[in-house]
Amino acid sequence: MGFTMGLNMLLLVAMVATNILSLYHLSSTLQSKTPTSQSVPDQLLRQLHTIRATINHLTRLQHTTTSTSVATSISTTSNPTFPSDLLLYSQLSPVASSCRNHPDLLHKYMSYTPFTLCPLDSDLAEALILRGCHPLPRRRCFSRTPPKPTSSLPQNPFPSSLPDSSVIWNKYTCKSFDCLKRFNPNLGFDPAHEITKFMSYKSELDLPIPQLLQIAKAANSVLRLGLDIGGGTGTFAARMKVYNVTVVTTTMNLAAPYNEAVALRGLVPLHVPLQQRFPMFDGVLDLVRCGHAVNRWIPLAMMEFLFYDVDRVLRGGGYLWLDHFFSKEVDLEKVYAPLIGKLGYKKVKWVTGKKTDTGGLKNGEVYLTALLQKPVSR
Repeated sequence: MGFTMGLNMLLLVAMVATNILSLYHLSSTLQSKTPTSQSVPDQLLRQLHTIRATINHLTRLQHTTTSTSVATSISTTSNPTFPSDLLLYSQLSPVASSCRNHPDLLHKYMSYTPFTLCPLDSDLAEALILRGCHPLPRRRCFSRTPPKPTSSLPQNPFPSSLPDSSVIWNKYTCKSFDCLKRFNPNLGFDPAHEITKFMSYKSELDLPIPQLLQIAKAANSVLRLGLDIGGGTGTFAARMKVYNVTVVTTTMNLAAPYNEAVALRGLVPLHVPLQQRFPMFDGVLDLVRCGHAVNRWIPLAMMEFLFYDVDRVLRGGGYLWLDHFFSKEVDLEKVYAPLIGKLGYKKVKWVTGKKTDTGGLKNGEVYLTALLQKPVSR
């Protein structure tokens, strides 16, 4: 550190000297009346060349010293021989740095009129978010609101219906929640259908909430705060709310207003992608559930970081619930089970079963439902 400060001081002195000599030469030239005096003296040229060469040398030396210091710092905190997977992980971009990799999308997103209403471009924002450009660049425009929002919102997380007037439908094919229910009743927009979820067994792969609460009680573990990753319209959070457990849901508006639906049910949606660091402090959650979004289509390196961020936010004794995680059977045995095992969690439940839909049969896929408990202390 002291050597770097010394180099900075030498650079400052050299630049000041250059400016003084240049000023001296300029003033002497202006004051001279003879034509020959306008040429730069050889001695002054040599001095200027020497100073500039010194500046260039010190700049290169400073860069080399900084690089050496960084390398020394790394070598003192890790093994000198880096494993191949660590070199791969080092190429993963930190939060928001990938914005520069999509200049066309970013330029389009940032083309707006300041101090007016923001464009109707939430689909463009989501395209950037899914590419790792998150949090998005800030804009000085006002967010839009629905033209005629409802004056009353449901208190019940399982209302008879969700108010259409509280959503801006412009970018969606469907223009109402009834349309979404008719299109696919399993999307989560039918409260009458959702109220039956998480409450009973259909197979060994299910973990009903009453059983989850019983397991926690038997282990003298209290469930108060939770995170539902990829929770769709927030049905798990809605059901846990009935049991006085606060759960926030990460979700994306992929072709439907999932975030709005979560909020209309009186719950908290987190509009974050899977590669985003969870906006929670270390060791504060009792439960993290990984829903349908966490599956084999996530790049392996990204999935490992996701699991370690789950470990970061879970308190000692907290639970990680992998709900119907699916992958190829051979990959579950050779890749994902060892990856999950690295966490060192206690296996409270570990059940696998065949994925019997068309894609599952074609690709030889299986489901995994696992309830894992983080060690109380480390």
